[in-house]
Amino acid sequence: MIQKTLTSFDLKQIADSGQCFRMLPAEEANTYTVISGPHFLKAAQDGQTVTFFCEPEELPFWERYFDLDTDYDAFRKAINPRDAYLKRAADFGQGVRILRQDLWEMIITFIISQQQTIPSIRRRVEDLSHAYGSRLPVPGTFYSFPSPEQLSAASLEDLLAMKLGYRAKYIKRACEDACSGRLDLSYLGSLSYENAMDYLTGFYGIGEKVANCICLFGLHHIDAFPVDTWIRKILMNRYAPKSRLPKDLPQSRVCEALIQKHFSRYRGFAGVMQQYIFYYERNAGEELHGPSCPAFPPTTNTLPSS
Repeated sequence: MIQKTLTSFDLKQIADSGQCFRMLPAEEANTYTVISGPHFLKAAQDGQTVTFFCEPEELPFWERYFDLDTDYDAFRKAINPRDAYLKRAADFGQGVRILRQDLWEMIITFIISQQQTIPSIRRRVEDLSHAYGSRLPVPGTFYSFPSPEQLSAASLEDLLAMKLGYRAKYIKRACEDACSGRLDLSYLGSLSYENAMDYLTGFYGIGEKVANCICLFGLHHIDAFPVDTWIRKILMNRYAPKSRLPKDLPQSRVCEALIQKHFSRYRGFAGVMQQYIFYYERNAGEELHGPSCPAFPPTTNTLPSS
């Protein structure tokens, strides 16, 4: 048992942030179990005191996993003071951190995530782990996420039987590509954000949104800014009304233009801002920030570029 005093850290907020699916509430209050690769952790929090139930030699792994060496206070201080919505979101979710998760697990997890709810993703990930992963040598029944070799034992019919739908063929192909070396995880891990996006979108079943999620949560490219239905709604409701975009801008490029206008100032950590607004929108509720209020206060002048 190791205790640390941590700021800008909240186990519940991280667990509910939509980035990890193997961080689950334990029976004890304010306590979570976390699995990453062959590593298992139970952690509890009381205020700023976080207790890691692990051996001392395991602690460096979890310190890196939770990104404890990064100053998230500095990220929040960098927020444009005129962006009232983003400031509220960051204050509300100030305990969220971008985890350093297993790359292969993130590839499969975010392939699964397409058109799925968070509870459904969590169930599918646990089903795959129990069926094809390795049982961990800890009290209770916990399994690692299956390696490419382990998961390749699943036939397409097996994957379909696990209610993976059209994603089953994407998972099967990803296993084949990883086992053959065509999907080179070590090489992928060495790439810049831009090059990783180009590499990932060259694989079957991985589009821009999934690739961005893999970059943000599996490669820790915290400049990545995934756009799903939640983020698209936020951009259109909170930022578009005050943005004065060109009238001839194609609808397909509106979100990209809004991100460029309002989040380019956070170059190098825009993905942290994405997590703040995603967490806020999913967990705060309309009663906290009002329906469709603009991100910025009214002004008679054109907004400056962010």
